Amino acid sequence: MGSEMRFLIIGLGSMGKRRVRNLRALGQAEIAGFDLRADRRNEVIAKYGIPVYEHLEAALVGHNPDALIISTGPRHHMDYAWDACDRGLSCFIEASVVEPDRILALYNRIRGSRIIMAPSCTMRYSEGPRNIKKLIAAGVIGKPLNLNYLTGQYLPDWHPWEHVGDFYVSNRDTGGCREIVPFELTWLNNVFGDPEPMACVKTKLTDMDADIDDIYHCLLRYPGGMLANITIEVISRPKATRELRVLGSLGELVFSADENCVRYIRVGDADWTRVVFSGGTVETGYINPEEPYIAEMADFVTALEKHDPSVFPNSLKDDWQVLQNLYRLEQLSEHIS
Repeated sequence: MGSEMRFLIIGLGSMGKRRVRNLRALGQAEIAGFDLRADRRNEVIAKYGIPVYEHLEAALVGHNPDALIISTGPRHHMDYAWDACDRGLSCFIEASVVEPDRILALYNRIRGSRIIMAPSCTMRYSEGPRNIKKLIAAGVIGKPLNLNYLTGQYLPDWHPWEHVGDFYVSNRDTGGCREIVPFELTWLNNVFGDPEPMACVKTKLTDMDADIDDIYHCLLRYPGGMLANITIEVISRPKATRELRVLGSLGELVFSADENCVRYIRVGDADWTRVVFSGGTVETGYINPEEPYIAEMADFVTALEKHDPSVFPNSLKDDWQVLQNLYRLEQLSEHIS
């Protein structure tokens, strides 16, 4: 198929525009967009010159896509994915945080079919998590015993060009902090296994204009007994935070976004061994580099070309399982007023 494949991007906000760039970076030229908002459609025409549509049916007929890229807010993911399934269309779906029952039902619906549903797992393609997985699997620090992880970015800085109340991160069920819990667990669970949630404290600490919890403190126990103290927040300013430390039976491993490296030290070592990353290509107005997003889109395109869902490393069943972790943590949570 190659460049003959046709893609329709559903939702032309910041992620939808990123996906236009991702597909173009992969040599895909047959790209169209759909969004209900005229300002977003006009911006995409001006920036990328692709065809855009105001109505979904017109987009499906006019562009005749082979696959959809669903880049709307999470609340609409399954509506579009189920509609695509009924039409026999494969989809790439951005990270989800709601409707786990519909996610699992869709997984069961497409099993054994040629339809591919690829839920985003961008962090698995990022250099930090990729190196952590490799080093943990190689046993460089022995048996992992304890993990501390703090990650976050001030929510109004996500989209500085618009008020937080104007997009989904300000809604309680799709709130920015709540959404990032499964986003991070998707890669952590890929490294350490499916955890048992033990405790959670969540609350709102800032005065930002959004009725959401802006911090989650989560305690989980992973297979093998490792305890993980994971703090997800949307408070860190002026810079985003991503700091992880794993204590093992034979050493320690540290991942720091500020240092842009993973480093580890083993019993008997005189000093840390450092794995330093490149900064990647950061688009104007964005914070995270393009390369991990391009890499996951490349796997989706390859899965489509080979008609093989196993090419893509994440599944709807995996997404459902991670959301079970989130909901169990929330059941255990103590809410501080």
